Amino acid sequence: MNYSKKRLRILLDSTYLLPILGVDVDGIGEIIVGLKKLYDEGKATYYYSPYSLLEILGKISKSTYNEHRLRLGLTAIEEKFTKILPTINGYIRALKLKAKGFRDLIDLLLYTTAETNSTLFLTRDKELVDFLLEQGEDTSIILLEEQVHDIL
Repeated sequence: MNYSKKRLRILLDSTYLLPILGVDVDGIGEIIVGLKKLYDEGKATYYYSPYSLLEILGKISKSTYNEHRLRLGLTAIEEKFTKILPTINGYIRALKLKAKGFRDLIDLLLYTTAETNSTLFLTRDKELVDFLLEQGEDTSIILLEEQVHDIL
């Protein structure tokens, strides 16, 4: 897909929000640099889902964390990114896909949020992509990390 002609609308998977909140993620540094470049050049608008924040807070609550860093990160997300929710159809589609056997409802909600709001969904979750392909779902809205390099 040719992404270079228009400003990209990208819903970020939870993985890409974790570093902003002070949580290290292996192998993500280069992609974060690329995402920042796209943002700084005005080539992308980033979206986040409150469901991602819920998922992240669940992970953070199981360990020690820096409250100041967490507060700064949450503020940055709210100020720099746009909040997005599934449509009613997105909620229903996520539940139907869950009933077909995918274990992670949050991932399905993120996918259907992107789908029903006409955004791309940046993820590194190949298990999700494989499941969607097996179900005959449209994966053209999914942007995998390696595809970000093509945009730069």
